[in-house]
Amino acid sequence: MSMRCHWYALPILFALTASVFGDAAAPRTRTFQFTYSATVTGLKPDEAARIWLPVPQTTNDQDVTVVAAPKDAKLTKEKKAGNAMYYLEARADADGKIPVEMAFLVKRKEVKGEEKLSADEKAKLADYLKPDAKVPVDGKPLDLIKDKKLPADPSEIARVLYDVVNAHMRYSKEAPGWGRGDSVWACESGFGNCTDFHSLFLSLARSEKIPAKFEIGFPLPEKHGTGDVAGYHCWAKFSPDGKVWVPVDISEANKNPKLKDYYFGNLTEDRVTFTTGRDLELSPKQDGELLNFFIYPYVEIGGKAYPQEKIVRKFAYQDK
Repeated sequence: MSMRCHWYALPILFALTASVFGDAAAPRTRTFQFTYSATVTGLKPDEAARIWLPVPQTTNDQDVTVVAAPKDAKLTKEKKAGNAMYYLEARADADGKIPVEMAFLVKRKEVKGEEKLSADEKAKLADYLKPDAKVPVDGKPLDLIKDKKLPADPSEIARVLYDVVNAHMRYSKEAPGWGRGDSVWACESGFGNCTDFHSLFLSLARSEKIPAKFEIGFPLPEKHGTGDVAGYHCWAKFSPDGKVWVPVDISEANKNPKLKDYYFGNLTEDRVTFTTGRDLELSPKQDGELLNFFIYPYVEIGGKAYPQEKIVRKFAYQDK
C-alpha cells in the first residue's frame, strides 16, 4: 500500500496525550528473580546434545543481573537482533536426561509512552519494514484494511491498525494452528494467542511503512509473591518517526477490554523481555532452520532439531 505521508517527518502525539497513556505518575517498577529450568529427556545415556537458551538483557525497560547460569555454558549473541543466549554442549546422564537451569534478578519498569531507538536500531531501521517468513507485508492480512481510509499521521494509523486487529481477533486456543505467529492464519481464523495477534499487527504496520518489531518474554501475575509461570507472552512496538518505539499489547487488551486504551502505548511492569525478532540464526549457528522466535530451549541432536515435547520446562518467579 502507498503511504499517505512521510512517516519520518511527523510529530508523535502519544506522550502528550493522557487519555492514551494514563496519568502522569511515575512508572511503576517490580523487582523479582526469574528462574528458567529445562530438562531434555528421552535421550540415550551419554548421548550428546547442543543446547541454546535465551537470555534476557538490560534494556530501557529492564535491568537484568545473572544470578545462576548453566554449567559450562558460553554466553553468545546473534547478529540480526542482538539477542543473547547461553550455548552448551552436554551429554545425557544415565537416565537419558540433561537438566539445565538459569536465574536472573530483574528490575522491570512500566513502559509509559515512547522510548528512544538505540543507535544500532536506527542503523537497521529498514529491517523493521521487511517481511518475516510468517509475517508478510502483502496479501491476505491487508484485506482487513483495504476498504479503510487511513489517517495521515503514522501514530494515528497505528491506532487504527491496533483497533482493527483487536476487533478481528479473539484470544482463544480452540483449534490447532495458534501460537505460530502466522499473520495469514490469524487473519483467516480470527483467533489465536499473543503471537498471532501481534504478527497480524506487524504485517499491517509494515505494509504502511511503519517500522515494527516483535518482543517475547514471560508474564507475571499482578499479585506479588512466588509462583510458577505457565508459558511465554509477547507484544510489539512500532516507530512512528524512526526515533522512538511505542509499545502495544493487543492480546492483553482483547482479554481485558477496560484496558484497551492503556495497552496502546503502555506495558505493565508484570513481565520480562527475553528476545526480539523472528527468523533467527542462533550463535553458534544451528544446523536446523531459522527459529520462528526464540523463547523456549532449542536443542539439536545429531544436527536435527529435537522435539519440544521431549523438553520439560519450568519457569518460576519470586518477588523481592
